[in-house]
Amino acid sequence: MNILVIEDNDSLRQATVAMLNRHGHRTTGLICAEDVDDMRFDPVPDLFVIDLNLPGEDGLSLARRLRASQPLVGIIIVTARSRLGDKVAGYESGADIYLPKPVDPAELLAAIESLERRLQHSRSLLQSTDPAHEFRLDQVGRVLQGVLGTELLSENETAILVGLGRAPGNRLESWQLMAAVGEDPATYAKSSLEVRMLRLRHKLVKVGAHERCLPAIRGYGYQLGVSVRVI
Repeated sequence: MNILVIEDNDSLRQATVAMLNRHGHRTTGLICAEDVDDMRFDPVPDLFVIDLNLPGEDGLSLARRLRASQPLVGIIIVTARSRLGDKVAGYESGADIYLPKPVDPAELLAAIESLERRLQHSRSLLQSTDPAHEFRLDQVGRVLQGVLGTELLSENETAILVGLGRAPGNRLESWQLMAAVGEDPATYAKSSLEVRMLRLRHKLVKVGAHERCLPAIRGYGYQLGVSVRVI
């Protein structure tokens, strides 16, 4: 697993990173949420271990952003806040698992292994090549067809879907997606790209795709999680 640990306590962060690396994970530690936005990851993290009491943006806000932009990512919150209300807030913010400090390394490892199995299962469903899960895109007519019906795509949505479907691993960087719709990556706002992708995801879901069919990859771009045949 590619794991990112966000913890401002230097000793705890370093110990956690070292422990996870010893158990076969590829782990990086960061001090604050803002560092997550500043770094470019290759490969991108599969799972985030987040402390709530971070300097600057707190862990709950970071968890919400990660869940919104990367529906398939794993999120474990590790914190000294152990009250029921805190736990509820953590889960509502997108956490898969909420562990109160101090956390025994064995418990953290068990949580990661459990979450890894769930993530692998979810991703295998999204990457299914079963013809029943295949979507058809009429590139000329810009019509997307699925088991629940059809949707008319815009010219830009068609270009994005075709590009993702033909890209290695079905994923493109943000600048490539901007270029695909004729925008200059140097001046085009990422928020505008996010709106475009949200609308396209909504149309995929309306014709039968899973709601996690078009996840964002933090620090990279987007990935198509369903099979689309261009005709």
